[in-house]
Amino acid sequence: MPSRSLDRDGTNPGFVERKDQPNKTLLGGAQRRGLVEDTKYNSPVKQTLKSGGMTCGAFLQIDSHISAEILSQAGFDWLIVDMEHAPVDLDSLLRQFQAMAGSPDCTPFVRAPWNDLVAIKRILDTGAKGIVIPYVNSRAEAESAVSACKYPPEGTRGAAMSPRAARYGASTSQYFADANRDIVVIVSVETQEAVENLDDILSVPGLDGIFIGPMDLAVSLGHEDVKCSPVRNAIAEIERKVLASDKFLGTVATDWDKAAACYERGYQWLILMQDGLTLAAHAAKVVNRFRAEDAKAPVSS
Repeated sequence: MPSRSLDRDGTNPGFVERKDQPNKTLLGGAQRRGLVEDTKYNSPVKQTLKSGGMTCGAFLQIDSHISAEILSQAGFDWLIVDMEHAPVDLDSLLRQFQAMAGSPDCTPFVRAPWNDLVAIKRILDTGAKGIVIPYVNSRAEAESAVSACKYPPEGTRGAAMSPRAARYGASTSQYFADANRDIVVIVSVETQEAVENLDDILSVPGLDGIFIGPMDLAVSLGHEDVKCSPVRNAIAEIERKVLASDKFLGTVATDWDKAAACYERGYQWLILMQDGLTLAAHAAKVVNRFRAEDAKAPVSS
């Protein structure tokens, strides 16, 4: 992947190739810490993350295969379908993945509804190549999450030849050989308990990344404002520990100045937009502009 600029002009929240500066100024946290692996992955996103690079993605939360197709064509490294808070079932997940299939450079992720063996198995069988597992609060829960994503002997994921992930039997052997290595496993740290147990969570083998859920974390701490001091302090503690580990760090950063600052600190996996919230905000902006201009118009006699 090309080096990625961190221009803050707000006009282009994407990335452009930069040939005029060394990569070391734009490296993700893992590469800055000298923790880069030399393992080769079939997943471009996992290869980038393990190489210390930065990636960008978007949330799919309005249960629309058309939204999935549009955003997959925009150039994001990955899209994440939200099955925790959005009204998405497995049939809808399948349709969204099929819509994304025309953009093979865009990797499909899912936020699972819960840390549940069966739910995770069915999500992965549908073709997810990365998964975020919410509300993980302890080492035992992190181990359970990782185990659900791995075939034996590394884990407890059930095996079948028929799912879409294995191309309905056409690529079963290859999929079984690659899945444990290539699927990206992320757990969410979004409670005070998880922050307190973060060192133990970070020690779990097979776990690739940590996602900070700022809203849930704030509520867990007794606040609604994600920018208040207790929440900021908790996030800073998570950042310090994760960026010193061999895991990558991710969060939501739909404001470009925040995203640029996160990348500078070492984040590697950022959600830069959410389809529903972005559409709602833009619609309100358009209507408000119309109302304002209409109010200025002279009244005909």
